[in-house]
Amino acid sequence: MNVVLVGAECAPWSKTGGLGDVMGALPKALARRGHRTMAVVPRYSNYEEGWETGVRVRMRVMGSDTEVGYFHGYIDGVDYVFVDHACFQGRQGDIYGGDRQSILFRCALLCKAALEAPWHVPCGGAPYGDENLVFIANDWHTALLPVYLQAHYRDYNKMTFARSVLVIHNMAHQGRGPLAEVAGLEIPEHYTHLFQLYDPIGGEHMNIFKAGLIAAHRLVAVSHGYAWECQTAEGGWGLDGVLREHAWKLRGIVNGMDYAEWSPQSDPHLRSDGYSNYGPDDIAAGKARCKAALQRELGLPEDPNVPLLGFIGRLDYQKGVDLIRDNFDWLMHEGAQLVLLGSGRDDLENSLREMEASRHQQCRGWVGFNVRLAHRITAGCDMLLMPSRFEPCGLNQLYAMAYGTVPIVHAVGGLRDTVHPYNPYENTGTGWTFDWADAGSFRDAMGNAIYTYREFRDSFRAVQLRGMRQDLSWDHAAELYEQVRL
Repeated sequence: MNVVLVGAECAPWSKTGGLGDVMGALPKALARRGHRTMAVVPRYSNYEEGWETGVRVRMRVMGSDTEVGYFHGYIDGVDYVFVDHACFQGRQGDIYGGDRQSILFRCALLCKAALEAPWHVPCGGAPYGDENLVFIANDWHTALLPVYLQAHYRDYNKMTFARSVLVIHNMAHQGRGPLAEVAGLEIPEHYTHLFQLYDPIGGEHMNIFKAGLIAAHRLVAVSHGYAWECQTAEGGWGLDGVLREHAWKLRGIVNGMDYAEWSPQSDPHLRSDGYSNYGPDDIAAGKARCKAALQRELGLPEDPNVPLLGFIGRLDYQKGVDLIRDNFDWLMHEGAQLVLLGSGRDDLENSLREMEASRHQQCRGWVGFNVRLAHRITAGCDMLLMPSRFEPCGLNQLYAMAYGTVPIVHAVGGLRDTVHPYNPYENTGTGWTFDWADAGSFRDAMGNAIYTYREFRDSFRAVQLRGMRQDLSWDHAAELYEQVRL
């Protein structure tokens, strides 16, 4: 196939979360499987990997004529196409910021530019064209693409055989606004009903995600569990009825992980300062060295036997950081060490600082984000905490298992799909799970994990090894994407 993936962010050039990782890794996996693959993303700054193509395309966006340029880089078998326009420049650290009109303009522009890219960008000397062409759009920011493909092309016998897939990463964000704004998106009037949504609080309004879900030929949620949760009142965020109606074209595919970036055997962040690379065959010595190095780097007492727990992620309600805070005194009383890395809500950032200040010998709260430290926490900790209230897929639990760090997770979405609960009687499982997002249930799961770590170290080691020996690669996920029947 000729596959064109479209997203608002793409690692390593731009990233705010899991979507950036997906856009950076899935195209490479599809290319390895023999598909001609293009990733279309905004050009937020001057990326040295992207070369000026000289291609300029004029298009009408929200009532005005504008021109976009295309930069191109060929890396690991993938054609990375960066859309160049003034509205993207300088937004590297604020990808989704701005007023509603500027956000809509960027989204519409990206979708229109992506639809034109296969025709105009000479990747390898020849554009893709529309033969065996599949667009994979990601989240509401690109949900206009399936609508534009149908309304502006297929209705006029252009790209007749092109197909669109819309991937659902997070249903909580949908592109809502006044219904009158649909007219500014160059949508034919007879398509307006796709955008209409009524709720008891906001009344009738525009919903871009709804239109994309209906117009797309196939839908993919980023885990099996999330595909089901999206169809519930709690998980659908007002669009559960739409997804139930279109369940025939919805399936769940769990994200993979990029072993080129996340592998304890080759991780460059573990090659200095007392850390070391390791694999399943030398996990005991390797993890011990990384744990001691992490404790030393963060100024915690070096103790190989103390349970060391970590958290990496955004500090917000979704991630359940408050559940860690609510169990902090209990964890300290248990004699555990705790390392937290993240940024987000002011009150939760302050909680990290307060926890460290109150138990300086047992806790470190790093406010902000540091890629090297994230890798070292993943390698040095015994357990990783992910008490997310909802988690469409999640990647940190995959990284943790690959590094022999046992995840303790709330059994929702992709966490439920990827972390199999430990069964001491059958000696199975890859982590500990809990079913209710409350402090007590979370405490029970942590207590069982810590008890197993202290009293049954061989069983705990077996949990680590089962996690490490899984195939968590994007290659498997790419194979499942191929099976999305179009």
